[in-house]
Amino acid sequence: MSSPSRPKSPHGVAPKKDDKEESFWDKIGTLGRKKKIKEVQEVQEEGKNAIDSPGSPMAPALPPEEYALEENEERSMVEPRSMEDVKLKALIAVLVDWINDELAEHRMIVQNVDEDLYDGQVLQKLLEKLTGQKLDVPEVTQSEENQKQKLRTVLAYANRVLGLARTSTARWSVESIHSKTLVSILHLLVSLARQFRAPIRLPENVVVNVVVVTKKDGVLSHRIVAEEITSTYDDLGVRCERDAFDTLFDHAPDKLQVVKKSLVTFVNKQLNKIHLEVTDLDTQFHDGVYLTLLMGMLEGYFVPLHEFFLTPKDFDQKVHNVAFAFELMQDSGLPKPKARPEDIVNLDLKSTLRVLYNLFTKYKHVN
Repeated sequence: MSSPSRPKSPHGVAPKKDDKEESFWDKIGTLGRKKKIKEVQEVQEEGKNAIDSPGSPMAPALPPEEYALEENEERSMVEPRSMEDVKLKALIAVLVDWINDELAEHRMIVQNVDEDLYDGQVLQKLLEKLTGQKLDVPEVTQSEENQKQKLRTVLAYANRVLGLARTSTARWSVESIHSKTLVSILHLLVSLARQFRAPIRLPENVVVNVVVVTKKDGVLSHRIVAEEITSTYDDLGVRCERDAFDTLFDHAPDKLQVVKKSLVTFVNKQLNKIHLEVTDLDTQFHDGVYLTLLMGMLEGYFVPLHEFFLTPKDFDQKVHNVAFAFELMQDSGLPKPKARPEDIVNLDLKSTLRVLYNLFTKYKHVN
């Protein structure tokens, strides 16, 4: 049974005799009490929040109730005030400019890193440009399922290029990239820029506050985590100590050529014995084959062919070869190379020269 509609005039319905008439002043008093009760409730809620996060001015701008989470699910977002950080804005601008420079020939323009990279299309083209290898993925994907499948392939390749498949867990995932999580996307881009020696200056010590919301036993809670996006790097965004090779590259290119010529003579003295010859230090060591065979010649043993790939076909096989050569160096008493296997595979000349020079220093008198 529906309730009667509200009368349009005070004469529409007569009050029941047993109803207590409420005067104008009674109504004012009632409104006043309701307002007081609401104010008390608000103060109590503020006090509860203050106790939950004492002394923290970084409570999330969006209340946890806005997150529709499953039990034990966790989500994160950049704390809104961090989005106004000058260093963060500068980092995003530098990365956007770098991507646009790399992809200029494809006429792809990135304006917003989280909105433009989530489906894997831009990341695919960026990786193909940086590595020179074509990825076997569809060019255009519309459905969420297909986008995630493409992103899964692209990120798996990125992890291999970055050397994360063998050593550690990445700070990004298919879900975090596809859900446009800014911190994950920035971690990925910074890692790629460092890996491929992007000619950019990464703003140093960029730290953002991330609000992490968790649902447990039906209750939402949040905590704030300081996430380091960049640290202290040199001019090309790579964390390392400068050495003689940096000086040669920067200030004495003529002397650099003399050093390269000496190293070519040194390696050919050994490799010529097995009818191999190096003419280009920039490229001929990047697959790890010559490096592995050179270690065998210097140490006077035959390297079993089943231990490495004599004709490596992809990035992973090349990384395996270089990593194996590094192990042979350490077995011979040399310190662990500062370069990563991925640096050699990616044709980083400084890294290659540093490795060869360490061999030259120890073995230059070996016949």
